[in-house]
Amino acid sequence: MNKLKLLVVGCGNMGVSHAKAYHKMDEFEIVGLVSRGDSKAKLNAELGNAYALFSDFEEALQQTKPDAVCISTYPDTHESYAIQSFDAGAHVFLEKPIADSVLGAEKVIAAAKRNKKKLVVGYILRYHPSWVRFIDESKKLGKPLVMRMNLNQQSQGYMWDVHRSLMESLSPIVDCGVHYIDVMCQMTSAKPTQVTAIGARLTDDIPAGNYNYGQLQIRFDDGSVGWYEAGWGPMVSETAFFIKDVFGPKGSVSIVAKEASQTGNSDSVASHTKTESIRVHSSAIDEQNKFIHPDQWIDLQDEPDHQELCDREQSFFLKAIREDLDLTKSMDDALNSLKIAIACDESVKTGEVVKL
Repeated sequence: MNKLKLLVVGCGNMGVSHAKAYHKMDEFEIVGLVSRGDSKAKLNAELGNAYALFSDFEEALQQTKPDAVCISTYPDTHESYAIQSFDAGAHVFLEKPIADSVLGAEKVIAAAKRNKKKLVVGYILRYHPSWVRFIDESKKLGKPLVMRMNLNQQSQGYMWDVHRSLMESLSPIVDCGVHYIDVMCQMTSAKPTQVTAIGARLTDDIPAGNYNYGQLQIRFDDGSVGWYEAGWGPMVSETAFFIKDVFGPKGSVSIVAKEASQTGNSDSVASHTKTESIRVHSSAIDEQNKFIHPDQWIDLQDEPDHQELCDREQSFFLKAIREDLDLTKSMDDALNSLKIAIACDESVKTGEVVKL
């Protein structure tokens, strides 16, 4: 079977990991690395200087004529790059969020369907066995659910450069929040009805209309509620780094980070997916109101690191192409989580409750 010609667009954190995945997969042939700066040359050196380098996306697309394109650029380019790729006859792996607007995301999905090509969106937690187990355990807790999640990052150095660039187009609760909104929607399988959110601009180092701290709240039609909090920057408290916690009538389930939550790890990409342990608590009590069952600790043997998760994402992308998988639901889910996140962003900026 012929190798799939693959164009890598964006050579930052996620682009590097995805490129490394393609580099070691026999089924893909990287035909080019694209970035505006020197990140592509650094990545190429890591990969043995094996690949053509481009600074212009459209030129790269035209010259390489790829079968598939991996887009890991900043969100304000996602819509344009993805649609051009589909129209050029390529499948697309697209880092989340699909676009920087709901309309843009709808146009991307429409282009995938119009060209009969695959769109896989980089919701990395969907490929993590511990997060899959976390969601499965939460579904055993009854309804309604209370879902508490955050990912605050005390970013500095290179990561503060990354975060400031991201905030040129999106807030933390949109860029990061789509992951955890997607998780909440999987846990409840319920319809979100309204959102409220707050935010604060803690530095003049970001655009005037944006904020680097945000917290959102979602109500669902089954009575479930959830909140998510994200802050980026050198002023953020690391004490507030990591909460992944759900409870319902029958008990609770939590991801407990140990090494990942140590000082200095909050802006490390590797620590964001590291689960380490899942703690399951039963609310069952006896006639003296004492707990009947001790808490259960689940330590899964299959604990992939960040690179392995990206490898799994790209294995799925290959499977979707080769086996012509129907990706309608996953595209709808990605659009749904973005709609909710954008509504939360609207709530921050207007101070109003937003009905869904």
